[in-house]
Amino acid sequence: MPELTVLVLFGGKSVEHEVSWESAQNVVAALDPKKYEVLLVGVGKDGLWRLCEKEDLKRGECPKHREEVVLLPHPEGGRLYGLSRREVIAVPDVVFPLLHGTFGEDGTLQGLLEMVNLPYVGSGVLGSAICMDKEVTKRLLREAGLPVVRFFCIRESTIPSFSEVADILGVPFFVKPATLGSSVGTAKVKGREDFERKIAEAFQYDDRVLLEEYIAGREIECSVLGNEEPLASLPGEIVPHHEFYSYEAKYLDPEGAELLAPAPLDEATTRRVQELALASFRVCRCEGMARVDFFVRGEEVFINEVNTIPGFTKISMYPKLWEASGIPYAELLDRLIELALERARKKRRLKRSFR
Repeated sequence: MPELTVLVLFGGKSVEHEVSWESAQNVVAALDPKKYEVLLVGVGKDGLWRLCEKEDLKRGECPKHREEVVLLPHPEGGRLYGLSRREVIAVPDVVFPLLHGTFGEDGTLQGLLEMVNLPYVGSGVLGSAICMDKEVTKRLLREAGLPVVRFFCIRESTIPSFSEVADILGVPFFVKPATLGSSVGTAKVKGREDFERKIAEAFQYDDRVLLEEYIAGREIECSVLGNEEPLASLPGEIVPHHEFYSYEAKYLDPEGAELLAPAPLDEATTRRVQELALASFRVCRCEGMARVDFFVRGEEVFINEVNTIPGFTKISMYPKLWEASGIPYAELLDRLIELALERARKKRRLKRSFR
């Protein structure tokens, strides 16, 4: 009999919905059936939660006739409740969230799981919320004395002129929705002629847009694993065959990028990247896992962003880097689940009343 019941949550109300399905396919295929009973819950773009089957993962959608479910709080651990059956379907031991982006990676889901009393893989409410917001992340990293590129954030009511941005950041520069991942809405502005259009496109996805200095350097990533004593993997390198590592290069074009794991870096730069990855993880209050992305220009290393639910697709760097560092995919999942349970055990020991 399996030792633990793992609820894998995927999909979500996000532009990264389809990426989440790919991550779920890979995670479910790698979870050891001798250790884990796996429950699959797909969150539709309509926000409804449905109990899915493994064949649904292959199809890429959860049929509407599947049972709609909710999580109910319980002092001994949340329950998965079927709405049409009107009964508890299962009692998960731990949740493995794979909802990338909004309503999954931003602390909202983590808050729900805390409320229903279920352990879960990955960062808590605060760490998730911090890292989902690129502006807040960069401000905290900068305040901690860690290297980030020049940036500032705008709203639709405060859009500066092209000349004002160019004076501060130089040309070209990047525009990014402040709280999205997978490079959705991200664009490189090369001149005055495409400035307004690319700013308008970014505002389709968020009410704040980050304007960021362009660094002509290498794109390096490092995976982090752990709670209070995290470990950093060997760094990897993204070599995009598009102008930058866009959504299309990541997921739509099979030849969109070359992934080097590990990255061909000298020993000093490798150590610097690992040190900064661990420092970022701690500053941003991450737990369990994160992937920290960098720009490397000569001897300079800049932190780009921190991802608290990194991809687990076939091309995703987070598991690839741990494999290159000596931790196979299945063992990585075991460790992530144990870290989630370890954190829950420590939280249960905290006092909830005062006399």
